[in-house]
Amino acid sequence: MNRARTALLTAAGTLLLLAAMEAAGRLGVLGESWPPLSQVVAALGDPVTRDLLGRALAATATAAGTGFAAGALAALAVAVTGVLLPVLKAGLDRLAAVVHAVPLIALGPLLITTVGREGTPSVIAALAAGFAVFVAATSGLGAASEAHRDVFRALGASRRSTLVRLQLPAAVPLLLDGLALAAPAAVLGAVVGDWFGAPRGLGVLLVSSMQNFQTELMWSAALSAAAISLLAYAALAGLRTAAARRFA
Repeated sequence: MNRARTALLTAAGTLLLLAAMEAAGRLGVLGESWPPLSQVVAALGDPVTRDLLGRALAATATAAGTGFAAGALAALAVAVTGVLLPVLKAGLDRLAAVVHAVPLIALGPLLITTVGREGTPSVIAALAAGFAVFVAATSGLGAASEAHRDVFRALGASRRSTLVRLQLPAAVPLLLDGLALAAPAAVLGAVVGDWFGAPRGLGVLLVSSMQNFQTELMWSAALSAAAISLLAYAALAGLRTAAARRFA
């Protein structure tokens, strides 16, 4: 019953939002830069527009996916290193905080000269996703109960054995929470990375359409980025719900 009610409320909220977007465009309350949603959808009927948007979407999704995977793996490796080598944990936490504090947009010129224009979106996506996964992994690896830890100590388990058999399974729900938050961040990072001269991508399309006053195309690109972010979040959130039953 609760699931049905949640689904109904979600659908109602989504329809209300779409109706508000359409009404704002029809009434012109937000100016010419906010077209009706139906007009944006109609623009996708043009094969040229659809093909252009499809190539840009594929490029951004690829960069975001690559960066998400790389950032998540790197963050998990750093968190695990802090568990296996406690003397390094405080330093790794501070390093992660410092890296996260640097504005991603400020790294663009540096990344262009090191990884190139095509690789910049993936690297920025990795940096955007990595911190959320690191925080979730660090919290998750410390989520095991003290009673269970005492049992492992009493049995003489090594840090590695405790990590594999106790801490990692206990960390799964929180880790999936971090992955769900990191996925939209990776998409945003990839879009920002596109701005630094990438040959194609939603970020390139956003800037180009904005400069050329192609309002429908600009909104199509923006809504596409929002759509893949929501889909990635929903998929990982669903996986988290399923995993909670197994590992909670």
